[in-house]
Amino acid sequence: MKGKRILLGLTGGIAAYKAAELCRLFVKAGADVRVVMTESAGRFITPVTMQALSGQTVYTDMWDPRIIDNMAHIELSRDREAIVVAPATADFLAKVANGLGDDLLSTLCLARECPLVVAPAMNRQMWDNPATRRNVETLRADGVTILGPAAGDQACGETGMGRMLEAEEIFAEVAATLGPKLLAGKRVLLTAGPTFEPIDTVRGLTNLSSGKMGFAVAQAAAEAGAAEVTVVAGPTQLPTPPGVVRVDVTTARDMYGAVMARATGADVFIGVAAVADYHVVQPKGHKMKKGDGPPSFELAENPDILAAVAALEKRPFCVGFAAETENLVEYAQAKRKKKKIPLLAANLAHAAFGRDDNALTLFDDAGEHVLERAPKIVLARRLVAHIARML
Repeated sequence: MKGKRILLGLTGGIAAYKAAELCRLFVKAGADVRVVMTESAGRFITPVTMQALSGQTVYTDMWDPRIIDNMAHIELSRDREAIVVAPATADFLAKVANGLGDDLLSTLCLARECPLVVAPAMNRQMWDNPATRRNVETLRADGVTILGPAAGDQACGETGMGRMLEAEEIFAEVAATLGPKLLAGKRVLLTAGPTFEPIDTVRGLTNLSSGKMGFAVAQAAAEAGAAEVTVVAGPTQLPTPPGVVRVDVTTARDMYGAVMARATGADVFIGVAAVADYHVVQPKGHKMKKGDGPPSFELAENPDILAAVAALEKRPFCVGFAAETENLVEYAQAKRKKKKIPLLAANLAHAAFGRDDNALTLFDDAGEHVLERAPKIVLARRLVAHIARML
């Protein structure tokens, strides 16, 4: 998103408060954000707030004299790479769908030369109204990107479809729309999170992986225009990134089965999950009691998912992950050679598990590539870019 030029439009709905966070996310990512508000949007959030967050003048008047030729409805969008309207009310959707322009924002959308993205927000009955649904379908047919809405509690006290997506979700979708499509047409399969190997009905063997890195890689792949992104996820409560298909599993053997059923249809496989090496041969069918003494159980080796995918006759481009506690370079290089894979990403486990940031070293035939510590989504995008270059 760095350097991207966005026009953020706000219309009159209670969800306008989310637009403040969306603006902040755009600016934090390095985007140039110009804000246009309707008169009714100013009833919910002030232009002063949006000016402070965007760092730029906020426009509300179609006849703004600050525009030299007095054609704000033309000039304000000419250097923009996208117009994002969030929230987009039922009234606004109706205007644009039917070619009406009676204020600055609606006229800008009619006169644009860049993509238009709208995030609807309204009462559930307004969303379900046949007229609104017709307008939405018209907008889709006209090439407008519709983000949401979602279901949930509404300001009116009712529950149902019509809530605007959260700022983070809209940001991710816009980033995917504007970002380079490095994986266009590719099908990406990856694993994420820990696995859980039952000892009895309540206990098990697991690890400290949160799944954050794997889900970040899934998001980055979707942003890069992959035709299909599927994440096979171990036990984690993380939300699924937009545009990603999620398959939930528990054990390493479950994960193996889910991956092998899909691997031959993938162009890229990325094994990010921290998969347990062993499972209990005969887990107890009841909770073991403390008074029974220390438990003893037999362990058996779990299947090696990455090695199995890499050994397929019709194998995808394979990327492995290694979390080490010492001798990072030595162990990572040995693992890449043993698995016979083109790329491996390695990190120190104690500096990565559960955190929102990470540092990675990539190992391939060209040598080592150090990715300095950064938020995991930033590293994920850099990893995806590296994969794209190798492809």
